[in-house]
Amino acid sequence: MTEPADATLAVSCRQVRKHFGDGDQRIDALRGVDFDARLGELSFLVGPSGCGKTTLISVIAGLLDRTAGELRVLGSSIDDLPPRQRVLFRRRNLGFVFQQYNLLPALSAAENVAVPLLVAGEPRRTALDRAGALLHRLGLGSRTAALPATLSGGQQQRVAIARALVHEPRLVVCDEPTAALDHSNGEAVMELLAGSAVHPGRAVIVVTHDSRVFHHAHSIAHMDDGRIVSTTRAHDVPFPGPHPGVLGQRAPLPTTLSEASA
Repeated sequence: MTEPADATLAVSCRQVRKHFGDGDQRIDALRGVDFDARLGELSFLVGPSGCGKTTLISVIAGLLDRTAGELRVLGSSIDDLPPRQRVLFRRRNLGFVFQQYNLLPALSAAENVAVPLLVAGEPRRTALDRAGALLHRLGLGSRTAALPATLSGGQQQRVAIARALVHEPRLVVCDEPTAALDHSNGEAVMELLAGSAVHPGRAVIVVTHDSRVFHHAHSIAHMDDGRIVSTTRAHDVPFPGPHPGVLGQRAPLPTTLSEASA
């Protein structure tokens, strides 16, 4: 008999496996991962390069199919959904920040950020206003009309993060969101991500090597050789609500993305 799903979990992985290729060419990227990300929390995945972190978040986001194991995202098994329903589920519920940014070169920074809202049917003016407010929060208020080719790598990174957050998805998955940023801009990005995560109906998962931002985490899952080898938890504070960080204290954060963008 299947146990009832834990309503506090945004993501639940049980013995998730993923391999690429077959025979002598087979690479086992995930070797039986057990991982939970809770609603209302900012969860970090850390570990050496090549240990499977990006593969794991790609499986969680539905960009890759797992080879074996059980995965539930926001209470649903995405693999059980028909292809169209799977696309709609991701569009409505997930935001993904890629390492490569994947911005549309012919669109301005604000237009790139507004894309998820426009796809959802938001009026263009409203979508651009929300995009501009979020870019301002990330220090790009003067660059809203700029094309991606005229932006630095760090600026493109912040545009990609704003695009992932603008439609207020229930789950945000980020691959090295502060890698191209200096300390000040990295902190601004993490404050915005944490402000989104502490909403009791949302969660954020961040893959990072950046120890400067570890103090923002509610939990840090340490990964090696395709497995979670240990998890560090923040102080035991009743769910839901903002927690002190694992490696230090932080002030209370906004409970909605709209507040964070104000």
